[in-house]
Amino acid sequence: MQKGGRKTRKTAAKGASPSKPRCAWAGDKPHMIRYHDEEWGRPVHDDRRHFEMLLLEGAQAGLSWETILRRREGYRRAFAGFDPAKVATFDAKKKAALLKDAGIIRNRLKIDAAVANAQAFLKIQKEFGSFDRYVWPFVGGRPKVNHWTRIAQVPATSPESDALSKDLKKRGFRFVGSTIIYAHMQAVGMVNDHLLDCFVRTSRSRKASRKSRIP
Repeated sequence: MQKGGRKTRKTAAKGASPSKPRCAWAGDKPHMIRYHDEEWGRPVHDDRRHFEMLLLEGAQAGLSWETILRRREGYRRAFAGFDPAKVATFDAKKKAALLKDAGIIRNRLKIDAAVANAQAFLKIQKEFGSFDRYVWPFVGGRPKVNHWTRIAQVPATSPESDALSKDLKKRGFRFVGSTIIYAHMQAVGMVNDHLLDCFVRTSRSRKASRKSRIP
């Protein structure tokens, strides 16, 4: 979240409404705010969504998250709707075509990694039944909820991201360093790093409190 291109996620939220305080990295751009409000930190249990975020976080390495988010639909089109079974079949001709696709980051290493990761992803699905069943035990099967008050407190890695990164590398994944994997864990809700005063955090707490009440 904080490394290199992830500086975008630390900038001040100039356009944040006073009634809706947000994590500072959301900034004031609609697509960033929408991603923060509707997706970031919400638990994911769908394998295709897991693959999407792995692919996008890997593509983001060295760049800003905003750069990737603006190209999300380009990636969706270029990478078969983030279907790992289809991406795993991409051959040299298809990769060459992707290098000419202006809708994505045209980086040969990242494109090769996306295909290799799709193949490794399928192997995990076969071994565990789903990628979701494989990945969630790294945080004990439930979101790890942190209690940060300032964006500077949010780490770039964790012992859990270190362990998951190491295991993914052993399984043939690329562009899965601990920083990238921690960002993935934040994105799919394995880690909840919304600040304590973020409206997403407080609104969820109120909903949880209402659900716990006896009618």
